Amino acid sequence: MQKNIHPKYMKCIVRCGCGETWETRSTVPEMKIEICGSCHPFYKGGSGNKVMDTLGRVDRFTKKFGSDYFAKAPAKPAKKAAAKKA
Repeated sequence: MQKNIHPKYMKCIVRCGCGETWETRSTVPEMKIEICGSCHPFYKGGSGNKVMDTLGRVDRFTKKFGSDYFAKAPAKPAKKAAAKKA
């Protein structure tokens, strides 16, 4: 390896938005992340009830369409059974 061209590899503290903190190694001394394996609904076994909304898109949607938008969706008519062979 050539000298003085590679970044230093040091201890790094990772901080999640949920408050979880752990130590790893990286080229930066600290990382701040929004979601980790301990708070992500997929890894916790949740059904996806936690919504990560950093840009306010969910709030804009509920203001525009209302919170019961999907409950008001009309039911699709049942398909008729296949035509009987005569």
